[in-house]
Amino acid sequence: MSNISAKKISGSSDDHWDQFAAKKHLAAEAEAANKSDNPAVALANARHVFGEHGGVNMSIEASATFTVMESETMRRMFAGELGPDRDFFIYSRHFNPTVLNLSRLMAAMEGTEAAYCTASGMSAISSVLLQLCSSGGHVVASHTLYGGTHALLTHFFPRACNITTSFVDIGDHEMVEREIVQGRTKVLFFEAISNPVLEVANVPELCRIAHDKGLTVVVDNTFSPMVLSPARLGADVVVHSVSKYISGGADIIAGAVCGPASLVNSMMDLHQGSLMLLGPTMNPKVAFELSGRLPHLGLRMKEHCHRALLEDHPEHALLKSIAHMDYGYGGIMCVDTGTEEKANKLMNLLQNCSQFGFMAVSLGYYETLMSCSGSSTSSEMNEGEKALAGISPGLVRMSIGYSGTLEQKWAQFEKALAQMS
Repeated sequence: MSNISAKKISGSSDDHWDQFAAKKHLAAEAEAANKSDNPAVALANARHVFGEHGGVNMSIEASATFTVMESETMRRMFAGELGPDRDFFIYSRHFNPTVLNLSRLMAAMEGTEAAYCTASGMSAISSVLLQLCSSGGHVVASHTLYGGTHALLTHFFPRACNITTSFVDIGDHEMVEREIVQGRTKVLFFEAISNPVLEVANVPELCRIAHDKGLTVVVDNTFSPMVLSPARLGADVVVHSVSKYISGGADIIAGAVCGPASLVNSMMDLHQGSLMLLGPTMNPKVAFELSGRLPHLGLRMKEHCHRALLEDHPEHALLKSIAHMDYGYGGIMCVDTGTEEKANKLMNLLQNCSQFGFMAVSLGYYETLMSCSGSSTSSEMNEGEKALAGISPGLVRMSIGYSGTLEQKWAQFEKALAQMS
């Protein structure tokens, strides 16, 4: 059936009833998909969308704009009376069927009511914070954040938006509470497992503190999809750099915002929506690719995490108490060599002598990726900020891949270490 003929002509006698029924059906569908605490089960429960001609994979809707059967329908779409919940689409910067399908899968995985997929992880973070904070607003955030996020909060938001941030030790809950300014602080922002020092956030307790003060809790779950479900632990919004573990191929740049339908709808508002007006739109061809990778994310995470498991981490007990045990404890390992010179020597040996991995930023690839955080992905931070976050000059972040055998990779690692002296 073509896209045109599949649309309902507005104005029929049961139009309003059908609109109610469609929304009720979608709500029930989302509830069924998200009711499981296990993200893999929730993904399996999500509605499977077939292709236009019955293909097991959904079709790619590559159109930028969409037609209607009658002019009155277009007016009603722009008025918000008809929308994607009833298969009415206006323009792909607003909603696109292929991107919307991926968004539903992301919502199911994270256990949220809705989601919206964006062109990058940074666009997801910035769009959420701009929607939740106005000029003069205030954010409390962890001082251990990805360098790009830290720069956004430290430099760009104060200059361009008059939004300021207080950075805190997310493990010091009294400090978190002290920095909240009643009536001005809008958001508590942190990473579930921090980049790069792997600090584990006590999500339930932090959510309790923030909600008692009327704040919205936004959690970046890029380092721990499947392992942690921040929304199921109390967070209001979960953001992702989908480019990392969810993509898994180091070939896609993408992001996602998962949260209440009211927030996602407000971000898509024609007059005030940060996503609608700033336009970080995901390409539907990218959404199609990612929709095919999400079903095996759980299998990939198990392998990543199995190879990076370190039970002597100081927050291992905390992570164990809030994580989904089926998926391990995260796929990142850090080695502190003390100096940047030693870090570079170790990475050179690991890549060029023992074939342990590649010197490259990012994470979630099937090969191990290594970078010296202080001079790369955290280079936006000054020396004082890095010291406060626990990022030493010689810290090597390793995203542990799953190619080869565990024994093979450990032997390669030991070979390089033996040449460090």
